[in-house]
Amino acid sequence: MTRGNSTARAAGIVTVVVAALLGSAYALGRSLVPDQVPGHSTGATTGADGPHYADQLSGGGPSGTPSAGTGPAETGQDGSGQEAGTDNLFGAHATSGSPRLALTFDDGPDPRYTPQVLALLREYDVHATFCVVGENAQNHPDLIQAIVNEGHTLCNHSWHHDVGLGARSADAIRSDLLRTNEAIRAAVPNAPIVWYRQPGGAWTYPVVTVARQLGMTPLHWSVDPSDWELPGAGKITATVLTQAQPGSVVLLHDAGGNRQGTVDALRRILPDLTARFELEALPTDPT
Repeated sequence: MTRGNSTARAAGIVTVVVAALLGSAYALGRSLVPDQVPGHSTGATTGADGPHYADQLSGGGPSGTPSAGTGPAETGQDGSGQEAGTDNLFGAHATSGSPRLALTFDDGPDPRYTPQVLALLREYDVHATFCVVGENAQNHPDLIQAIVNEGHTLCNHSWHHDVGLGARSADAIRSDLLRTNEAIRAAVPNAPIVWYRQPGGAWTYPVVTVARQLGMTPLHWSVDPSDWELPGAGKITATVLTQAQPGSVVLLHDAGGNRQGTVDALRRILPDLTARFELEALPTDPT
């Protein structure tokens, strides 16, 4: 073998070794860089249909209920689970407590949809429970008065539909709930407010504790057609009618976006439900 050939062979070996070392270093470097997670924005937006409560969170427990912990979890605007997991509710009620079925309407009042809902309930002689947002109660006291005058029950639903309220301090939670109650009572001074529904169903021990200290019973649900996702009247109707059973608490919305699909579904839902169940507003003296 000539000296030139030996030199060339040695150079080739060095090149292979260097390339291998560079490849290993690159792979090690890539393994140390964390994967990028897409951001997720939350908050309320406004538009032609008024406030839109687009405040979904990430994560979540089984069946769409919030996972137990210090903060809220993914449940959709007001939850997307069909059955509430009791371990995640910190004692919040998920049924009516009787064989009767309870219709509940969240996020109102709204001058476009709440009057339509009230008219349909009146037509079928049904009383329901309205979980009202404080700022909407302040803006539409006449609708709060109409809800009470027609025999429906009121429920506190926080001042601004704050899904993260349960992760705040006890003082912040108390201030929010009291502010909402004050707005309601400005319209109906003597109306009882004995229920509280946490936006997003994002229950935590502090928000349940404060609600109870203020004389309000935490209220969840057991039937959720996710009408806030605007699936159409047909799908809303089918979900409610197939899942309703004695003691169900049905979650619907009369505000927070375009709720015409919910109103149209209610026209189909009420004849069936009133033929199969006794419907009631949740009591104003819960135990």
